[in-house]
Amino acid sequence: MKQFIIDGSSLRLPDLRHIAEERQPVTISASSRRAMAKSRKLVEQWIAQKENVYGVTTGFGELSSVRIDPKQSQELQENLILSHAAGAGDPLPREVVRAMMTLRINALAKGFSGIRPETVDLLVRMLNKDLIPFIPSQGSVGASGDLVQLSHLVLAMIGKGKILDGTSVLSASKALKKAGLSPIRLTAKEGLALINGTQMMTAFTGLAAEHARELVSMADAIAALSVEALRGSDTAFDERIHQLRPYKGQLTSARNLRMMMRGSDLRESHRHNDTRVQDAYSLRCIPQVHGASRDAIEYVHSVLSVEINSANDNPLIFPDSGTHLEGGNFHGQPIALAADFLAIALAELANISERRTERMVNSSLSGLPKFLSKNGGLHSGFMIAQYTAASLVSENKVLSHPGSVDSIPTSANQEDHNSMGSVSAQKAWRVLKNVKTVLAIELLCACQALDFARLWNSTTPLKAGRGTERLYELTREHISFLDRDPVLHDDIDKALRIVESGEILRRVHGIIDRP
Repeated sequence: MKQFIIDGSSLRLPDLRHIAEERQPVTISASSRRAMAKSRKLVEQWIAQKENVYGVTTGFGELSSVRIDPKQSQELQENLILSHAAGAGDPLPREVVRAMMTLRINALAKGFSGIRPETVDLLVRMLNKDLIPFIPSQGSVGASGDLVQLSHLVLAMIGKGKILDGTSVLSASKALKKAGLSPIRLTAKEGLALINGTQMMTAFTGLAAEHARELVSMADAIAALSVEALRGSDTAFDERIHQLRPYKGQLTSARNLRMMMRGSDLRESHRHNDTRVQDAYSLRCIPQVHGASRDAIEYVHSVLSVEINSANDNPLIFPDSGTHLEGGNFHGQPIALAADFLAIALAELANISERRTERMVNSSLSGLPKFLSKNGGLHSGFMIAQYTAASLVSENKVLSHPGSVDSIPTSANQEDHNSMGSVSAQKAWRVLKNVKTVLAIELLCACQALDFARLWNSTTPLKAGRGTERLYELTREHISFLDRDPVLHDDIDKALRIVESGEILRRVHGIIDRP
């Protein structure tokens, strides 16, 4: 697999996803090596001159007024990692840790942190050998970045942490030795350079935003299938309507729905003899709801595209002018707000999806068999599938309460405003997972409903649209028509795998728009 060249400036969210999830190897550019070496030379010069530099010749946080003897700089940096590795909770997912490692490498590669290139090289080798540190998920307040989680990452680099090995955990010293690597001995500024940053919250939110871009297109495709199954109208998707309120996301979703349903015999069969003037909002307003979420996701994507190529260390070192500046680029507020917005935007996709599912299983609304069962009474059909969707939608409402509006002061009130971005980011990740399941349930119900609807007012099964028919066929390759009650969890799981695989977008490639 071709190596991705990290230079601190050109990383994109799709690249981050490839590295994190598909284990694409990375290497550092020659220009970044020169930039890191240049800033490192300046740090060493300051130490020799006994210049007062935060975190280099002083303590940290509220202890920044305490001078540290240069001879104690190595001990200072290691103590920083040991004391800050105070996390709690379950370990972070492997792909999130890989994204964190990539992001930290990229930030350091910009050359404004004063770290030795060989220290960053160890992080690169660990990533390429898939040596993934055990990092507890809780403990970050998202102000001086994700100090706790990044400290656990560095703890593995110095041989005192843990490494995930499948389902077990190894000591970092043993795992590094097994891989032919040696722990690093941190020198002046390096511990601080490695842990001042937003890499955990950015990893969660960045990967979630990248998945969300695909998910909203899948939501359009699945919704179109539900409209067909419910014998809904495509009039509400007419481009003339949406040009009069031309939000980009709304226009895209409306076009997707039109293209998915184009050429539908089923739609034509009731175009002129349906007594309904217009459909319920969960069908008629799909472009407006999905489109708003689509635009929100694009906003979040733009924010994260800036963050992943930013320097968020403190202090920042400017070799050309020979200066160091103490600031607050580590503060997670931009990501915290974006993560909260992402959670809300994704939750709305699930909200409206569950309402379409309810319409399909509710015979008084759909005109289809009760709970989409051939033998209702003896069999319960999809009754409880809608319960599950409703449960997840309700959970999302709690998770969508913004974390970024909270702040608890830390470090003796030196850090008196914290973003809680790590909380917002992890909530958005959980909402993303829930939305995938809600859409999977809608997909299941839509295919079952379509099987009944095909025979509506006809003696022969009617074809759905060019896109909806493909989506139906894809689902039926894995999941059969439900003519008796199965263990429904198994079918939900199969549908979820279809959603997570991205096969939906490959099957309707060229029909719907996607990023």
